[in-house]
Amino acid sequence: MLARTTLGFLGAGAMAEALIRGVLAAGLVAPDRIWVTNRSHRERLESLARRFGVRTTPRKAEVVAAADLLVVACKPKDVPELLAEVGGCTRPGQVLLSVAAGVPTRRFLDGVTPGVQVVRAMPNTSCLVRESATAICGAPGTGPEALALARELLGAVGRVVEVPEDLMDAVTGLSGSGPAYVYLMVEAMEQAGVQVGLDSRVARELAVQTVLGAARMLVETGADPALLRQQVTSPGGTTMAGLQVLREMGFAEALVRAVARAAERSRELGALVAAPQAMGG
Repeated sequence: MLARTTLGFLGAGAMAEALIRGVLAAGLVAPDRIWVTNRSHRERLESLARRFGVRTTPRKAEVVAAADLLVVACKPKDVPELLAEVGGCTRPGQVLLSVAAGVPTRRFLDGVTPGVQVVRAMPNTSCLVRESATAICGAPGTGPEALALARELLGAVGRVVEVPEDLMDAVTGLSGSGPAYVYLMVEAMEQAGVQVGLDSRVARELAVQTVLGAARMLVETGADPALLRQQVTSPGGTTMAGLQVLREMGFAEALVRAVARAAERSRELGALVAAPQAMGG
């Protein structure tokens, strides 16, 4: 579907670049079918045009007019201003895909022309290496073709699942913020390795490869993580000793609380842009 689609990116940051890079690497869209604009950073647009061969313009209305699929890739706080500027330029039949974290689909429906189909997505930063865990949901009235189009685009940078919109904040807490939890764990593993005598470079290499290998085991075997954990935990062995410390320190409980708090914060931030008047119109 994307091969026949003109893409328009409203925002030119890291997320937009990751999506552009992904669809081009997968051969899903020709560069001349991709339009990009941003708020004011003209050097950024010139860089994207030079590196990827995409079309760029400082005029947002030009992008909206050209695109079949609009990707809102600005900061959440900038959504009200963006909709005030170009929402009226949209047309029935267009698909609007938002990757602005926490902004509900209703906010877009209220700011665009009736008949625009809105899809909300929550990718994570691993889209930069085409390994994102992304969830999508459609606004009321959004058809299966619009969802399929969004799934194809986001599938170029990782795995995509569909969830009801009332679970998108939970997705944000789990996979949206999740890479940071993993990075913190790797930091701690590296520090621990140094404390027990390893060189920091060696400790990091071992920690990173351990996480990568464990994730690949989960993906390729499809096994329950609890089963894989049991398979590497011999009674009275080293792994059991280490896991006992993690249990005593509340490792699992801390992760559960982190996901819950991040999801709660996502709801709080979303409320700030849920209504047109919330950010001053």
